[in-house]
Amino acid sequence: MERIETKVSGGCQCGAVRYRAAAVLDTSHICHCRMCQKAAGNFFAALIGIPRDAFQWTRGKPATFNSSDQVERGFCRDCGTPLYYDYRESRHLSVTTGSLDEPGKFPPRMQFGVEGRLHWFDTLPALPEEGSTEQTMPDLVDAIRASNHQHPDHDTESWPR
Repeated sequence: MERIETKVSGGCQCGAVRYRAAAVLDTSHICHCRMCQKAAGNFFAALIGIPRDAFQWTRGKPATFNSSDQVERGFCRDCGTPLYYDYRESRHLSVTTGSLDEPGKFPPRMQFGVEGRLHWFDTLPALPEEGSTEQTMPDLVDAIRASNHQHPDHDTESWPR
């Protein structure tokens, strides 16, 4: 595992919980195991390791759930955003890639838990694209934008606004 010195930040959808890190590990991955599917509410969980000595909470603290005796998972108690996976014996914390402010910088490099990978997973790129939100829901875009409660993808002095 290589440590990469870089500044990253992230947090939950509502902004009640925020974090910052001074380094990441080259472990960006997706996990297909059934526990990760349930924890993420999705087909897989996307995660990246952050050394514990490089990580800090900057706003709020997550709620936790022990998905096993060895693993704690953190999430926002207000909006439900999954934030991390913590295998307690590890020297790093794995944060959800989607909770990073710039998730596109960390594409998955490997897959785990492939025994739980859904049999049709590899067919996803062939699905037809129906267009952007602006194209598929044009009459709702302005109302959604005007009433958006989602925290922006950067640190703020306070939240909500």
